Amino acid sequence: MSAPTQIRKYLITGASGYVGGRLVRSLVDEKFDIRILVRDRKKVIGQPWAEAVEICVGRAENRADLDAALAGVHTAYYLLHSINLGKNFQDIEAEMARNFAQAAEAAGVAQIVYLGGIANDANISKHLASRVRTGKELASTSVPVMELRAGIIIGSGSASFEMLRHLTHRLPIMTTPKWVTNKTHPIAIRDVLYYLKAAATLKEPVGRVFDIGGPEVLTYADMMQKFAKLSGLKKRWIIKVPVLTPGLSSLWIGLVTPVPTALARPLVGSLISEVVADPAKSINDLIAPPPEGLSDVATAITLALSKITDHGVETRWSDATPTTAPWQKAQGDPEWAGEMVLRDRREALTDISIEKIWRQIEGIGGDHGWFGVGFLWWIRGLLDRLVGGVGLRRGRRDPDFLRVGESLDFWRVEELDRGHHLKLYAEMVLPGKAWLEFTVTTANGKTRVVQEAVFKPRGLGGQLYWYATSLFHLFVFPTMLRNIIKKAAIDA
Repeated sequence: MSAPTQIRKYLITGASGYVGGRLVRSLVDEKFDIRILVRDRKKVIGQPWAEAVEICVGRAENRADLDAALAGVHTAYYLLHSINLGKNFQDIEAEMARNFAQAAEAAGVAQIVYLGGIANDANISKHLASRVRTGKELASTSVPVMELRAGIIIGSGSASFEMLRHLTHRLPIMTTPKWVTNKTHPIAIRDVLYYLKAAATLKEPVGRVFDIGGPEVLTYADMMQKFAKLSGLKKRWIIKVPVLTPGLSSLWIGLVTPVPTALARPLVGSLISEVVADPAKSINDLIAPPPEGLSDVATAITLALSKITDHGVETRWSDATPTTAPWQKAQGDPEWAGEMVLRDRREALTDISIEKIWRQIEGIGGDHGWFGVGFLWWIRGLLDRLVGGVGLRRGRRDPDFLRVGESLDFWRVEELDRGHHLKLYAEMVLPGKAWLEFTVTTANGKTRVVQEAVFKPRGLGGQLYWYATSLFHLFVFPTMLRNIIKKAAIDA
């Protein structure tokens, strides 16, 4: 695929998300002129494509930000989602889409491309209904909207794939709700990207709704059995029970998989519908299938597993954060304004080089663990999941290297000065805001390692929480710092 002969500028929203981040890289690799709209520049500066795009910082809810981002744009990709924004998320999504459409019309945008969800079943979930409504709001102006509706997207790092993978791996025998026998029409992430990229080269704007799906229609139970077989696992025993509602199912998924309950709920809600592409909405008359053909489910799963094994996962569901996520709340009042700040600071001097110490710090979490007392971290993660938090199971994208903005167990990388400083923001459920920082410097020919836990409590409950966990701190934090140095010495 090559760029169009006429010069076009493309805006991609949701560039820090699962699909958006991969689309940016795909278009950058083919020399497209790309601008992205993000809330925080720090969330994308670690991406390999960051220097090749124009970064516009702003909020999709702010008209002035939208006007600046859409100026001079030919095609705008709308890849924003707000499913974690509470009970009125449908209204929030609709208003965001309406504002975006009006700003695009005012800016003279020629084409909007939107990725939605297949919604042909009369029994439609609130999540899918909101996706449909978003498409209608985007199409409420004179700007043509090309809406691509997909079902389950199979790819390394997608929420749907992680839910499938962990359910199958962890439960050889499972009691499941009846929706596991509903028909689905999965599609590989590379095929989704193929259609999104092809939309960038269309000669004329298109205003239609298209369903995109892979070559197979099968049940969710069938997909779990395929996954088990490809992973070398025995056939899974699936027992259907009528009492597991979508709400109960999402709670169970939140405990068993890395996908938190808040995100599992809309995913499960979508599975109560038959999510199958409508032949009348085929895209084949506009964009031919990929030359190598669409990937079947087995191929898509195999590709996803190979990416995970080779540590080649580009983006993950957990790298995206909704509007009210802790990431946007991390910046509190400055200390001079009177906000209480509680600290646990540890410092050590060692003869081991900065490089070797840093290698251990940047590799923290995930499969490497947290340098001792892992069972206590595991208990903390379990407690977090019991109250609806993300827990520890998100792991890491890469075992050795971090990027600003990506998730790390129940932390998020807020600042990274490689070889010197790492700042993690806690995304566990807490009565306040918490950070964990590591700083490595030289002092009198030695390496100084500073480890600091910072907590800004919310009210009396936050203060009581800090003091109640002080014994945990006295045991965990010194052990962590000591073992970082010890491990660096062993690996030296």
